[in-house]
Amino acid sequence: MARVMLTEPAVLPDFLAELHDNAPDGDWSTRHVARAFSENSQLLQDYLAFYYPWHRSDGVGQLEPRLKELVRLRIATLNGCKTCKAARLDPTISEEEEEVGVDDSEHPFGPRERAAIAFAEKMALDHFSIDDSAIRDLRQLFSEGELLELMMLTGQYIGFGRMLAILQLEEVACPL
Repeated sequence: MARVMLTEPAVLPDFLAELHDNAPDGDWSTRHVARAFSENSQLLQDYLAFYYPWHRSDGVGQLEPRLKELVRLRIATLNGCKTCKAARLDPTISEEEEEVGVDDSEHPFGPRERAAIAFAEKMALDHFSIDDSAIRDLRQLFSEGELLELMMLTGQYIGFGRMLAILQLEEVACPL
């Protein structure tokens, strides 16, 4: 059960009504998020306006979208966020990579991808263990701008996924 009131769809503000009504069949998590943010619709609208351009293949940023998607999927697993794990933001990720690849340390990703996934995991589970040596190693693969983007987006993935978990906006099983 959600920890915030879920407004009835018929009275949602326009932005949230569109988000709710355009969610794919069976995507009740997105519908719950739309209903949960009715008391602060602008917050979610502004957040998504920031979020999506940074994560789409035609978006902005210095990091390649594929790398960001792999990091996002790994954080989704660590956060236990089924909504985030089910979302697909980059078409270059294979089904196998989507489902288990990011969670398998032996999966044959490239060096930048593997380093980004490992960094994200460490940031999510033990951020105090990221020391000068770890940053030096990352600088061998990422420019300063890319490293800042990786850190910022990883933090955003961790935070938003955990907020959804705290609010209990996901269902363990389909409510039908």
